[in-house]
This record gives sequence, C-alpha cells and structure tokens, in this order.
Amino acid sequence: MTIPSIAAVRKALIATPGKPFDLSVRDTSGRDVFPDKAEAETSLKKDAAVINELKDMLYAEGKRSLLVILQGMDTAGKSGTIKAVFSDTTPLGMEVKAFKAPSSEELARDYLWRVHNAVPRRGNVGIFDRSHYEDVLVVRVREFAPLNEVEKRYEQINAFEKHLSENGTVVLKFMLNVGYEEQGIRLKERLAEQHKLWKFNPVDLDDRARWPEFMAAYQLAVQRCSTRHAPWYIIPSDSRTRRNAAIARVVRGALEGMDLKWKDPGLKPESFDFG
Repeated sequence: MTIPSIAAVRKALIATPGKPFDLSVRDTSGRDVFPDKAEAETSLKKDAAVINELKDMLYAEGKRSLLVILQGMDTAGKSGTIKAVFSDTTPLGMEVKAFKAPSSEELARDYLWRVHNAVPRRGNVGIFDRSHYEDVLVVRVREFAPLNEVEKRYEQINAFEKHLSENGTVVLKFMLNVGYEEQGIRLKERLAEQHKLWKFNPVDLDDRARWPEFMAAYQLAVQRCSTRHAPWYIIPSDSRTRRNAAIARVVRGALEGMDLKWKDPGLKPESFDFG
C-alpha cells in the first residue's frame, strides 16, 4: 500500500468549482482515499514534519500567508484536526481563531468585520475554527437574519475571499463531513468520558435535530462558494486518522505550491568577526 499523492487526494475531495455538487453522496468514512489506516497515520506524520518546515519558510519570507478554514457539525473534529495536522509546528507564525457567537461589539458592524480582523498577517499560517460561513449556515438554519440578507452573503463571501487571494493569502476551506450516526456516538462519548464532558453543550442536540436543514445549508454554501481562488474540500471525518491525513496532504500541497524559498539577506560569514 502506498500513500496517495497530493494530487490524488485533492481530486478525490475537492468540490469542483462550477460543477454540480451533491453532499449526500460524499463518503464520510475516508476509506476511498486511505484504505489502510496505518498508511494514513504514516502519511500524517510525514506531512506534519514538512508542514513545519514550510511554515518556517513562509514566516521567513514574510510576504504571503495561508488561511485554513475548518467548518463542520459539532464533533466533526475541528480542534482535533488542528492538534494533529500542526502537531510538529512551532507557535511562531501561527494564528488560531475560534469563532463563537458574535459579541455586541461585532454585531454593531457588518458580519465580515470580525473575520477580516482575524485574517493572518503576512508570513503566518492562520486557522479558523468555524468562520464567516456561520453566517450562511447557522444563521440561515436558525433564521437569525432575513433570508434575503443571507442570500446576498454568498457572493459577498466570494468577493471577500477573492480579495484575500489577490493580496497574498492562500485560502483553504475544509468541510469536515461527519456522518449522522458517528456524530451521535461522539456526542454520547462527551457525556460518558470525564475529559470530554466540558465539550458537551445541549444546544448541540438542537442542531442535531435539524440535521437535514444543516446539510442543505452546507450544500448551498459549498455549491455557491467553491471557487478557483478558494475551493472547498469535503473531508470524510468518521475516522479521525483519515480525516487528519487528508487535510495534511492538502495543506502541504498548498504550501509547496507557493514555491517558497529561504530568504537570503546577502550576509556572508566571512564578513563578520566571531572572536
């Protein structure tokens, strides 16, 4: 068994811009991409090490940035993904933002204000645990805003992400696609295991009861906002190992695609007296 190439993983998981998309037929197991779980673990470890080196090169260059967006239903594994994919990555040059319900200060401004403020600075890798897509997902399902306002947001989001990409930020978007049955198992685990109890929120059960509505909202968000400058990748998330390995492959590919070089300040050792 061999580790699938980055190109193969991208092809298998991308929601191809401009083509019809059907979330309901997307696999949640990850076995199509990584049949062998042990190979997935090996792939993850290798990619995590390379991601760390490439992140340092990005930081040293200081001209561009990478934004990783993680979206998914509760228990899909957003925080677990961050911990695994960036397990070898030093904190320098890393920014992580977890988006909660907007504050009164944020609600007093347009919905993208708080998001733009969290975009990574040049040289850094930024990770969004949830994102501006909450404003076309939970906001749509729970009717926190009029539907005509929500409908405008898809093109606004596309324009925002195009603006980022044209100004040096590579945007990667991952939908962590966990199955309904697997989510139920994980929610029960949160109540049964002491170290996971703090994660449990009864509101998660309300969202679970609206599963078809949330899946329809994800369907719309991916269909309308998978673009050439910021495509969506639909990540099978029933297996944590396969999920992490798939995302690591795509993240590594994006960093390698930036053709990073170590910054050369033009300094020569012979020019200095080291005593």
